Amino acid sequence: MQNQSLKSKLSLAAVSAVCAFACTAANAAATLTPGVLAVGSDQTLPPYTYLESGKAVGFDPEFLGAVATNMKAATRFVDTRFANLILGVTGGRYDVVASALYVTPERTKVVDFVPYFMTGGSLMASASGSLKPKTIGDLCGKKIGSIKGASWIKTINESSNKECVAAGKPAVQVREYDTSVETAQAVLSGAIDAQYEDIAIAGMIVERSSGRLHITSGLLDPVVCGIALKKGNTELKTDIQSAITQMKAKGQYQSLLKKYHLTEPTAEAVAKATGAAQ
Repeated sequence: MQNQSLKSKLSLAAVSAVCAFACTAANAAATLTPGVLAVGSDQTLPPYTYLESGKAVGFDPEFLGAVATNMKAATRFVDTRFANLILGVTGGRYDVVASALYVTPERTKVVDFVPYFMTGGSLMASASGSLKPKTIGDLCGKKIGSIKGASWIKTINESSNKECVAAGKPAVQVREYDTSVETAQAVLSGAIDAQYEDIAIAGMIVERSSGRLHITSGLLDPVVCGIALKKGNTELKTDIQSAITQMKAKGQYQSLLKKYHLTEPTAEAVAKATGAAQ
């Protein structure tokens, strides 16, 4: 009986050791570097992410910093141009993307998302010009600029076909730039007629333009933004969701959204963004 009891204890110890090893291995696999959440972001997108004294600041660094703290991890931000963000996370360059990345059905085929806020688009033009577009239909035959790789380029082209081409008018011409700031400079130089930009980013660009640019439209196409992860990394996704739940319980989540004039995504908006809505 004593030997059998000893064997049982040894067996339990062995099982515990295996479980501990498996759990440790799983935790290590959740992020590229244990204890560090590597975040890919385009650091030219104020107020979401931008550099100040060599440090990434703005909504996403604050938000992901709080997420990491609740995960008991540190953060490491990797500056990447917007068009290459998804390629970077699928290629294992960083753990997640947090850079005002719109959730779309097409993107959900490539990465997994944790939705965390809602925003929308707007149109900007030179304040000294007579052009004040309120919709894409006001830009038939004109040049509109956008940051390269933005999901709204598809929306612009669809609206151009519907509101311009179908009505016998010339199509809207899309010009893509590496950064939102470069796009705004193109408006100011007269290289393009208007800029399509996220409403929060547009607000900051206008503020910094010293009155040379202005927002000419209302909120266009409200959208859901998400933290993107490599497909199949369910453990990290669960950890992030749990961290956000903790942030809500502490009031951190609501406070950050209010600070940056953003809103929490609704279940209906998420379903539409991911293509799950019927």
